[in-house]
Amino acid sequence: MKGLMMNTQLMISSILRHADKNFPHREIVSVTADNPRHRYTYADFAKRSRKLANALASMDVQFGDRIGTLAWNDYRHLELYYGVSGSGLVCHMINPKLFPEQINYIINHAEDKILFVDVLVMPLVEALHSHLKTVEKIVVLTDKQHMPDSKLKNLICYEELLDQFDDNYQWPEFDENTAAGMCYTSGTTGNPKGVVYSHRSTVLHAYAGSLPDITNASCNSVTMPIVPMFHVNAWGIPYAGIMVGSKLVMPGPKMADGETLHSLIETEGVTNSSGVPTIWLALLDYLDKTGNKIPTLQCVTAGGAACPRNIIKRFKLDYQTDVKQGWGMTEMSPLGTVFVLSPGMENLTDDEEIDLRLKQGKSVFGVEMKIVDEQNNELPWDGVAFGALKVKGPWIATGYYGMSQTPGDKDCPVDSDGWMNTGDVATIDPLGYLQITDRTKDVIKSGGEWISSIDIENAAINHPQIAEAAAIGRYHPKWTERPLLIVVPAENTNLSSAEIIEYLQQKMHKWAVPDDVVFIDELPHTATGKLNKLALREKYEDYQFPQ
Repeated sequence: MKGLMMNTQLMISSILRHADKNFPHREIVSVTADNPRHRYTYADFAKRSRKLANALASMDVQFGDRIGTLAWNDYRHLELYYGVSGSGLVCHMINPKLFPEQINYIINHAEDKILFVDVLVMPLVEALHSHLKTVEKIVVLTDKQHMPDSKLKNLICYEELLDQFDDNYQWPEFDENTAAGMCYTSGTTGNPKGVVYSHRSTVLHAYAGSLPDITNASCNSVTMPIVPMFHVNAWGIPYAGIMVGSKLVMPGPKMADGETLHSLIETEGVTNSSGVPTIWLALLDYLDKTGNKIPTLQCVTAGGAACPRNIIKRFKLDYQTDVKQGWGMTEMSPLGTVFVLSPGMENLTDDEEIDLRLKQGKSVFGVEMKIVDEQNNELPWDGVAFGALKVKGPWIATGYYGMSQTPGDKDCPVDSDGWMNTGDVATIDPLGYLQITDRTKDVIKSGGEWISSIDIENAAINHPQIAEAAAIGRYHPKWTERPLLIVVPAENTNLSSAEIIEYLQQKMHKWAVPDDVVFIDELPHTATGKLNKLALREKYEDYQFPQ
């Protein structure tokens, strides 16, 4: 017996239609290269998205063609999210911070037909243009007045393009499993791999992302996505926020500028925001220097890298702002877990609560997870056992674009048992709280024991004279590997290796304390801001511990 319910397809365009009808006067505020504070309504946004769909239909594109974007968090990029996907094309968000060789590979591998490009990214596009085999048109995301001088011919001005078309457009209906968006991973080994999101997975992810324990987004909230729209769909906020009618505040190219972020929070009344830890450090440092406050900001979500304890502490004690850690991956759309206090934790001390918030949180409904040992045996959720983290669910990738879709194959992220191996090592406690202890490739295996490089880094970064730290395993003649700590000292400090090791001996298990510390001016990072451990292992490939 089947249920007697309508089988309505889950479409990205349905989010826009709902928002247009129910929240027409809600605002979207943007910082762009040509306007320091652009402001318009959901009704304006929906109208321009329909005009964009008409424009695309005139540009000799076919259902399923990939449309590339090289752009920041602003209203024009948001229009592409909906106008491209809603019309049956695939919105391919490309990270302009990647190496040019990687961007060239990504555009050609995806076979992008049209590129929509921010003015600030034009020098990169000019340098790559002759190598882009499938790109037929380039549209610059600006108005006629701000079109750049360029050696490229036949550039199209976005605003002039939209002005040619009316907003009379009916969003088409098609299978909800149709591709809607693409993001490529930015791994440090091999070529980037394309993750393809469907309309169904995107809408389900938006539902989950707007739950009270996740972002608590609603028509009464003011949301500022600082995580880039080219990085896993800005963690789904452009869909979840529009779905519930949240006012959106988009920082554009100023997402790393503490002064701009504070100004947007203060003048627009931002209540919640999401970004990587380095962004929050920039904001906190600006607040500390100026004495400014952020009274409306109730909660920030941190992800992309382990959030240092100091960030959580400063937000909570100095600004009464909660920090929720989250964890996920490009292959997971990216939502996997988010931290929230459980009932019965109301009487924790500040230090106890902050310590708990260092965990990545509980899985969101729609994501199943387990940890396994090296023989693939499932391990208990006791907060002690740690192993390889596996996940599955309706917004988790089954394969990569143009690569094997067969579970168990070398190029497929899904194992033969139907679970995706995340590449992370983790523990899960009896209450379901996940804590990432390392990446599988970064864990330090010393004398038969596993040592978490993340635990070492978190302990080190709490030293007031350490600006940044990274731990890697290096060869040891007796123990196979031992931890080496690489430190960027804070300005105007004079630390020694012995001082740091003595400090860490008071903070962690003796076996995990690094055998040596080396100092460096700057640590290498990937394009998404994560520590580039591969580059560090290559740099210190011949390192020998002192006898």
